[in-house]
Amino acid sequence: MSEDYVFQPPHRPSLPVRGTPQRFPIHRVYCIGRNYAAHAVEMGHDPDREPPFFFQKSADNVLVDANFPYPDCSVDVHYEFEMIVALGKGGRDVPVERALDLVFGYGVGLDMTRRDLQAEAKKLGRPWDVGKAFEHSAPCSELVPVALTGHPSRGEIVFRVNGELRQRGDLDQMIWKTAEQISILSRFFELQPGDLIMTGTPAGVGPIQRGDIMEGAVEGVCGLKLKVV
Repeated sequence: MSEDYVFQPPHRPSLPVRGTPQRFPIHRVYCIGRNYAAHAVEMGHDPDREPPFFFQKSADNVLVDANFPYPDCSVDVHYEFEMIVALGKGGRDVPVERALDLVFGYGVGLDMTRRDLQAEAKKLGRPWDVGKAFEHSAPCSELVPVALTGHPSRGEIVFRVNGELRQRGDLDQMIWKTAEQISILSRFFELQPGDLIMTGTPAGVGPIQRGDIMEGAVEGVCGLKLKVV
């Protein structure tokens, strides 16, 4: 054990990269809220292009496994399926026209949410952390480098539970596009290589139960399949 630390530092979370044995080390996980108009409506909000807002999950919340453990302290856990942007470069105050230069690749993932705890926090005006940033709350796929995907601006988003269609949308329905999200985030944070951005979910979010099979894909990017255990 190194003498530089009082205990052994934890292993750094990472994601597999298609076509290479190397892995993508994760720095931070940013999530944008209500970035599809229909989802904003189903959550009881105005779908107009209001200023975007973001929250974070921990890198340790990322799950790379075929099983999603149903979390404690909740009886109402929801899926939110979305495209993920992985940054290979960092920066501050990045102009929109240069924002995509920071992107390493794309993937898909789930912003799993303890909806009952989030709703309670909203009602009390408190942060969402216990509802959003719990263990295993960010299941993610492999990452696909830009060289293989380009920069997707449109593509069907489909998510099923036990084979039943639950979410369907298209990347072109994002209120704030990928480059805009990167640029805006860079005003408030110094973006770093290894940052992930979860770009928002279409309408159709809902609860899952133990034993359910969750499966989704973004056209031109990749897919993800998990069992709730």
